[in-house]
Amino acid sequence: MRFQKLKPPKSCGVLLFLGVVVLGLVQFGECQDVGDYDQFNNPAVLPFITQVVYSRLSNLTTLLSRDIASQSSFCVTDPEADWNRAFNFSSNLDFLSSCIQKTKGDIMRRLCTTAETKFYFNNLFSGAIGANYLKPNKNCNLTSWVSGCEPGWACSVGPNEQVDLRNSKEMPARTRDCQACCEGFFCPHGITCMIPCPLGSYCPLAALNRTTGVCEPYLYQLPPRQPNHTCGGANIWADVGSSSELFCSAGSYCPTTTEKNNCSSGHYCRMGSTSEKRCFKLASCDQNTENQDIQAYGILLIAALGTLLLIIYNCSDQVLTTRERRLAKSREAAARSARETVQARQRWRSAKNAVKKHATGLQTQLSRTFTRKRDGMDAEKFKILDQYNSETDDDTSPSNTSTFGISMSSSVQSEGKQNESSDLMHKIHEIEEDPKNFSGFNFDSTDNSAINLPRGKQMSTHSQIFKYAYAQLEKEKAQQQEFKDLTFSGVIKMATDNKIKKRPLIEISFKDLTLTLKAKKKYLLRCVTGSIKPGRITSVMGPSGAGKTTFLSALAGKAIGCNVSGLILINGKDESIHSYKKIIGFVPQDDIVHGNLTVEENLWFSAKCRLSVDLLKPDKVLVVERVIESLGLQAVRNSLVGTVEKRGISGGQRKRVNVGLEMVMEPSLLILDEPTSGLDSASSQQLLRALRREALEGVNICMVVHQPSYALFKMFDDLVLLAKGGLTVYHGPVKKVEDYFAGLGIIIPERVNPPDHFIDILEGIVVPGRGAKVDYKELPVRWMIYNGYKVAPDLRQNTTEIASSSAAVELTNEPNPADAVVEEQSFAEELWQDVKSNLAVQQDKIRLNFLSSKDLSKRRTPRVFQQYKYFLGRVGKQRLREAKIQAVDYLILLLAGACLGSLAKMSDQNFGAAGYTYTIIAVSLLCKIAALRSFSVDRLHYWRESSSGMSSLAYFLAKDTIDHFNTVVKPVVYLSTFYFLTNPRSSFADNYIVLLCLVYCVTGIAYALAIFFEQGAAQLWSVLLPVVLTLIATRTNDSKVVKTFADFCYPRWALEAFVIANAERYYGVWLITRCGSLLRSGYSLHDWTLCILVLVLIGIVSRVLAFFCMVTFQKK
Repeated sequence: MRFQKLKPPKSCGVLLFLGVVVLGLVQFGECQDVGDYDQFNNPAVLPFITQVVYSRLSNLTTLLSRDIASQSSFCVTDPEADWNRAFNFSSNLDFLSSCIQKTKGDIMRRLCTTAETKFYFNNLFSGAIGANYLKPNKNCNLTSWVSGCEPGWACSVGPNEQVDLRNSKEMPARTRDCQACCEGFFCPHGITCMIPCPLGSYCPLAALNRTTGVCEPYLYQLPPRQPNHTCGGANIWADVGSSSELFCSAGSYCPTTTEKNNCSSGHYCRMGSTSEKRCFKLASCDQNTENQDIQAYGILLIAALGTLLLIIYNCSDQVLTTRERRLAKSREAAARSARETVQARQRWRSAKNAVKKHATGLQTQLSRTFTRKRDGMDAEKFKILDQYNSETDDDTSPSNTSTFGISMSSSVQSEGKQNESSDLMHKIHEIEEDPKNFSGFNFDSTDNSAINLPRGKQMSTHSQIFKYAYAQLEKEKAQQQEFKDLTFSGVIKMATDNKIKKRPLIEISFKDLTLTLKAKKKYLLRCVTGSIKPGRITSVMGPSGAGKTTFLSALAGKAIGCNVSGLILINGKDESIHSYKKIIGFVPQDDIVHGNLTVEENLWFSAKCRLSVDLLKPDKVLVVERVIESLGLQAVRNSLVGTVEKRGISGGQRKRVNVGLEMVMEPSLLILDEPTSGLDSASSQQLLRALRREALEGVNICMVVHQPSYALFKMFDDLVLLAKGGLTVYHGPVKKVEDYFAGLGIIIPERVNPPDHFIDILEGIVVPGRGAKVDYKELPVRWMIYNGYKVAPDLRQNTTEIASSSAAVELTNEPNPADAVVEEQSFAEELWQDVKSNLAVQQDKIRLNFLSSKDLSKRRTPRVFQQYKYFLGRVGKQRLREAKIQAVDYLILLLAGACLGSLAKMSDQNFGAAGYTYTIIAVSLLCKIAALRSFSVDRLHYWRESSSGMSSLAYFLAKDTIDHFNTVVKPVVYLSTFYFLTNPRSSFADNYIVLLCLVYCVTGIAYALAIFFEQGAAQLWSVLLPVVLTLIATRTNDSKVVKTFADFCYPRWALEAFVIANAERYYGVWLITRCGSLLRSGYSLHDWTLCILVLVLIGIVSRVLAFFCMVTFQKK
């Protein structure tokens, strides 16, 4: 059936013409091929024929998209959208019309069926294609090779044969009427059909270059010995590396596969573009440019980010400075007001005393006629009257009319005062009759605070709080001034004054306390017996190696790697010292103080975290101000403590701050390890006076001292003198030590400091005088005999004189490690012994870290969340004061982005994988090195704070929270240069999200490295890990073991996320390039969210591991 020629319609027959055309199209749709008709050259009919061909072609591509999407789901997210971008030619079908005319309507017989198309793509993705050649097939093989098998040519089937484009099982026999491929189609080498070129490609007919013999713009040559064979159309559509000539060139855009236009000025056209894109306003785009220059936006981003950081750091610092200045003004005003009040009170007393004196003189003149006895009685009455009036002066003075808004109520009634006065006089008489038996005071632990709590809660402003604090301090100064003569009665009255708040009492008794190293069986302490009592200052002295610090560690429950024997009692009960951890202060020998905080900030942080939550803020202010005042730190309270690199306060002031950190928590037991080392005599005495004030509140103070001055030595109450080997030489009151040694014949020469003389004797430097009855080695045994303690046999070997003179001394059967036969050990045995010793030490550390004891301190300290807020404020201040270090980190990251962005250009073939690989290494390395400072620098501070009971979780979370600022900012800093220099197809947001998760991940890994390793080793690991793991992650062609290990490497997931985000922006002609590249790398477009989650998960797991290591392997 032939379609008859149509005549031009007349004006009256338009409707008749349209009906005939529609009828013809219906019949045409039922026919097999366009070749059945002869109207393809008719301009009126050709568009309708083209639409019908395109509809059948669309059905074919739809079937192919479904089939290929099921096999290539890793590189196709939305099959319909991707195939529309590649084969939606509805906007311009001119290439189809041209091909219909060229083939004389035979186009449907030349198009590849589903079977042939699948054959081509299967060969392409399986890697069988090589040198643009496919496997042998039905039409092109060794026995049958027609012209259509050559690249750029296609053939047709027989005239009476039908072609079912939807047939996906069998190829049709297509060997007739071979001719050049149409424009807009490509004809592969090895099959005899045509496939439409995808959008973004340019497929014109080739032209022979007679010089090279190549059909340009393609790269195939004409077959030999076929002079009638000419250059055809395109021959291959593959990845950009194999068929770059098919892609629309950079700087041009191809709206159809047969049309190519140059990119106009103000627009840019990437390779494979179907339209030109307008450049941004600030970008520069010349004619025929491939990419827009958006570096101006990078500069703007850098400027905006820098301005924002300057505002944050400067404004925050300014806010802190202004706040501190306002607090300082309020504090100074309160101190000035308190001093003025005291001065007014003193003037009031002076005036009243002058009036009383004048009245007393007048009365004396009038009563001269009375007897001397009567005069004495009257004088006694006036004295009593004066005493009563002096006690009531405070109530009638102007200070009570002050506008402080604070009411101080008396803690005892007048009747109680009389009882107290009588008890006090009774104590005085008892002690004066027998002063040698005086051993200290028994303090009542009741809190006799003079604060009226309901009124105290109303003090909300800083001015009111400071006025209250300084009013209390001035009253305490007045009391100290009253008792400054330190007479015996004055000390007793000061010690038993109920106005001084008494703390819970802790008395530590120990009997036969012995510490032995587990591995070497060496004594560190031996047979130490005695007690340290509340309200007294006990000094521990002795030569080097006497076990002074070990003794303090044993009392504090911090002895590790040792076997502890003997008995330690807390208030007469066998309880763990860790049960009182909240009210025990331990001052280490080293000055572990935060150098980038001020003196007041250090003290305030310790007070907030360790004082009771029941204590009101005015009382906390009073505690901190009292400590600052007593330690003489007023002048440097707002000065930074300083570090090794940055000068701060002096060494003596730093030592006093170190002690003040424990004093502000109001401990009941205060243990100090060499607090006076490095201090001059005046500073040492000032420190001892502050500790004396603590002792008056019932604090039990024990401290190691090296060579104190005589004045300092007399300020101690008790002395523990140890000899080498941890043996006790003396333990008792300081005032009796000279008498004890004098009884042994050891007389202190004139102008010799007693403690220096004792230590020189114990060192063997000074030989006891001629009248001495013992050698210095016999002094520990002499003390045991003097107190009736058990004496080990080995201690009496060289003391025959003592043994003969004291036969009643009780001996112990304690084995002596020194008596054991020491066998010579081999190197392996000695090494194994050292390993066991180290393991024992680590076991003790872990045991102490996870030791849980019942809290008997009865103090409620802030919980984790509250401490987290305190830690957050402290770490934030520290970061603000480290702005220069942060600025250097940002600058280095900025330069790294600029260098890598200039050197690593984005490759379309691998979607910028090389540049992203360098990015992962650089960002990981720089961010890890910076994150190491978070925990490696403050390691000693954490050990001290955690051992005092502060929350490790709050500390860790606060550090991590503040570091999130860098986690958010650093990706922007890096991308501000790298992204705008490389200008990848992926969006800035995609790159930022991946880089954000990468920084979060590597920061957590850096935490674990900083906590587990020493600082030098942690830095080395931080450099090696990114390089090694990235190399492993990019080795995708190795064994399964390497691939499995690569799945646990964070660079593998970061690189996949970067590549996927970029590959999604390649479509149309890039479809095969995308699938091929992802197939080689083992990536999938569906895994972008998975990659992000894995990076976050690694960051979380590494943080959990870091926290576990922090609380497990910390040093106590």
